[in-house]
Amino acid sequence: MGEVAETYIVDDALISLGFGKYQALILVYSGVAYAAEAMEVMILSFIGSAVQSKWNLSPHEKSLIASVVFAGMLVGAYSWGVVSDYFGRRQGFLFTALVTSVVGFVSSFSPNYISLVILRFFVGIGLGGGPVLFSWFLEFVPAPNRGAWMVVFSFFWSIGTILEASLAWAVMPTLGWRWLLALSSLPSFLLLVFYTITPESPRYLCSKGRKSDALLVLQRMARMNRKPLPSGELVSDRNWGSDELDENANGSAVTHAAHASRAETSFTKDVSSKVKCVGSLYKLLSRKLLRTTLLLWIGFFGNAFTYYGVILLTSGLSDGGCGVTKKDKVGTRLYKDVFITSLAEFPGLLLSAVIVDRIGRKFTVALMLFGTFAFLIPLVSHYRELTTTVLLFCARICITGSITTLSIYAPEVYPTSVRSTGYGTANSVGKIGGIVSPIVAVGLIDGCHQTAAVLLFAGIIIATAVGVLFFPIETKGSSLKDSVDSLVTSVPESKPAALN
Repeated sequence: MGEVAETYIVDDALISLGFGKYQALILVYSGVAYAAEAMEVMILSFIGSAVQSKWNLSPHEKSLIASVVFAGMLVGAYSWGVVSDYFGRRQGFLFTALVTSVVGFVSSFSPNYISLVILRFFVGIGLGGGPVLFSWFLEFVPAPNRGAWMVVFSFFWSIGTILEASLAWAVMPTLGWRWLLALSSLPSFLLLVFYTITPESPRYLCSKGRKSDALLVLQRMARMNRKPLPSGELVSDRNWGSDELDENANGSAVTHAAHASRAETSFTKDVSSKVKCVGSLYKLLSRKLLRTTLLLWIGFFGNAFTYYGVILLTSGLSDGGCGVTKKDKVGTRLYKDVFITSLAEFPGLLLSAVIVDRIGRKFTVALMLFGTFAFLIPLVSHYRELTTTVLLFCARICITGSITTLSIYAPEVYPTSVRSTGYGTANSVGKIGGIVSPIVAVGLIDGCHQTAAVLLFAGIIIATAVGVLFFPIETKGSSLKDSVDSLVTSVPESKPAALN
């Protein structure tokens, strides 16, 4: 009997190399993209009233400007996820950067309402690539402190919201909404400038059988971080190929169950190769992933509906709500209140960073949702501006922590083979919440139905929190998986981390 050669997987390499300069550069690049996405979303808080005044729009037409962006993100999140899972993470975020930057800039020249709506829809398609960058960065981070670093990554979203609120405060009163659209598209151009030096995810390369390319990336990481790679040969997920090993060990005898399993796998691969979008969705709704996928969809819908609702409630109540003329609505009060509540994202991220690796992803999301409910429910009654701003500030702290933690959990719970697609699809369902939220937050507030709007948000928050508590797997401290079959080991591996 010869000696068995030592092997290691990408997770082992990342733990050995630690979080160093290499990951810091990845963090900055993907973080700029995340901040750019946040800026494009935050625009919706500012341009609605200005465009409404310019083109004499109805409240429904005003809310449609925001809804079409989320509709585009719904299409883009799934589409770019499929692209990145089949053609690489780099290909995915290249196209998203191109679409977002170019169309975002062109939209500033919109001659009328219809053209603005169409162009902002395509901006939304580009923005849908956000999950690709999230998954890309995630796959470079060592497992032991992955939760904390993903929260650090989420800080860039908050930076983007603060930058956009500051930019709007400076630009809107003097230069107008067209300049705000043009200037807000510039960060996306930075992604194109530095695209050629960005590496492909070594985990993605390894899962596609390109182990030599993955090793080159890990070797560059080792040189920059000044730490050695583990000894032995780089392999894909150790659970891959177990069926083949069992067959070799037992001769040619194969059970009926094994034949059935391989037939199912062959069918999945055949469908995937012919119709990739359908094949990816088939995997997400397979027996092993069905519960996770459906509950994640509920979680993302509720979180996105509430998050964007809190933002739009802030601008809606600052506008003066019902009974206030369009001319009176545009003023520094809007920029001030949105800027103040945007600052709430930082304590929200800090709070989630402190507890996410301690109590786990599931309980962090649920706790934050219940906190959001507690601060929103008093708004069924009308209060003075200061009290309303404080309540919305605290609600935004909690919903920021919730949606951030959920965005960490989603790519962790899916295997590499469908990680971007799974996260992107869940994000797409969240965008449905984003589409509906402006209609509720803007339409009901403008129609003097603040109590009804708040009660609807409260009901969705509670339903979402209950769904989150039924998530089947806790990913705290567990390694990322490469295949659907390897998910059966997720629960046992996470137990030791939970006990420490």
